[in-house]
Amino acid sequence: MSPTPERAADALARLYDLDLTSDPGDLDLYLALAARTGGPILELAVGSGRIAVPLATGGYEVTGVDLDAAMLARARAAADRAGKATARRLHLVEDDARTVRLDAAGAFQLATIPLNSIFLMGTRADQAAVVATLAAHLGPSGLAVLDVWLPDADDLSRYDGRLVLEWVRDDPATGHTVTKTSAAEYDPASGVVRLTTIFESGPPGEPLARWVRCDRLRLVGPDELVAFAEAAGLVVEELAGGYELEPLGPGADRAVLVARKR
Repeated sequence: MSPTPERAADALARLYDLDLTSDPGDLDLYLALAARTGGPILELAVGSGRIAVPLATGGYEVTGVDLDAAMLARARAAADRAGKATARRLHLVEDDARTVRLDAAGAFQLATIPLNSIFLMGTRADQAAVVATLAAHLGPSGLAVLDVWLPDADDLSRYDGRLVLEWVRDDPATGHTVTKTSAAEYDPASGVVRLTTIFESGPPGEPLARWVRCDRLRLVGPDELVAFAEAAGLVVEELAGGYELEPLGPGADRAVLVARKR
């Protein structure tokens, strides 16, 4: 029997967290920027709260927006596990990051859309709209932060539809072994990657459950990040090459933009 959409969404949210057990290394940056700006903080595409929950635990009022109810449920559960004070400081909203306008718009001191999440926004216009959402919610001198992966030619040459086994891990939530396999196709004309991710999970020797996620990712380069920020009325403070805000130079595999509300 095929899983219901709710069960599939719950499983993919859980497997997303398993995928990110390898730390991307960005949390320290957001903690440092939170210490610089104070709160409140807005995170678009908050997901399961990987960044938002530690920020709330650190004493900041954090609002997280996401369209995925299963991800938001995991964020709420993570905040509850972190304690009552953290749970009180984390406010979760199920809405579209491209169009949402919260009652607190204009009061946030830090607004983010981290870890490539802008890729998921579909079109260039959608991506520009998300950056405009960040800007609309910031107070004077508030900071907007975005970061994106910068694939090189070798990375993109492998996006030809071939299946790649990415990892095999044990899922502590179920005790099952999980494999992640993916296939990607890159269209250079549009800058779009069509990514299919397959998770298979089950105990040894037993039938496997298979979960499939399909994403359309529009890649964004440093120049476009700057253009989005400036079109939204932000002033670019830094365009860095990594989470330690080192200079962006040849060979950088990530761009981190920090921009200020006028």
